[in-house]
Amino acid sequence: MPSAEIITIGTELLLGEIVNTNTQVIALALRKIGVDVYRTASIGDNPDRIAQILLESTSRADIVIATGGLGPTVDDPTRHAIAQAFDLELIFYPDLWDEIVRRFSKYGIQPPENNKQQAYLPEGADSLPNPRGTAPGICLEIKNNQIFAMPGVPVEMEGMLNEQVIPRITSKYSLTGVILTRNIKVEGIGESQIDALIRDLELLSNPTVGLAAAKGYVLIRITAKAENAELADALLKDLDDEIRTRLADWVNPE
Repeated sequence: MPSAEIITIGTELLLGEIVNTNTQVIALALRKIGVDVYRTASIGDNPDRIAQILLESTSRADIVIATGGLGPTVDDPTRHAIAQAFDLELIFYPDLWDEIVRRFSKYGIQPPENNKQQAYLPEGADSLPNPRGTAPGICLEIKNNQIFAMPGVPVEMEGMLNEQVIPRITSKYSLTGVILTRNIKVEGIGESQIDALIRDLELLSNPTVGLAAAKGYVLIRITAKAENAELADALLKDLDDEIRTRLADWVNPE
């Protein structure tokens, strides 16, 4: 199965001004189709740094999904960073500009000249329709990688993700697999004690087991990957039963 990395772009993320919900939404969508996410990152509105992280991500992952930085202002550098990273020209597409003008005209507004930058795409890229906003997304296939750039506005991003990005990934990789996850809540026992009792299960490769300590309890996360939900669920059930047997005195029944 392919692997992916997620990059969220925007200095406001690094300043803590907004909560980054896009990473979670994208990761959940990728999990449902069986794509492994091994890294996520947030980066400010700097084209050089964005270009660098794109090169790093494409060296490790098959799919790179970025959000943010596709607006019309000077501090919206994502399309320029993609072109810079892969030494591509930015090409103006009149049909994209016409669509942007049409969207503005619905509200009786003539778009400012700076909106024209949203009609530029890196050479060889496809545009991704954005019926919820003015900024088209970007899809670029290069060096066996799929690179997607979507708006950072959550409602625009999520619509484009579900309608454009996920179908393209599923088609390219002929994906039929799924990744399912369950959580088992354990109370009255410490994380290190749990580890001592289920250490051998934590070494499994599929399904996998992970521990996350919280205030007053520990969550045991079990994750299974399989060709379909039925098989994945069966893997989870066997492991779930084993963990509950070993930790019967501490498992929360809820």
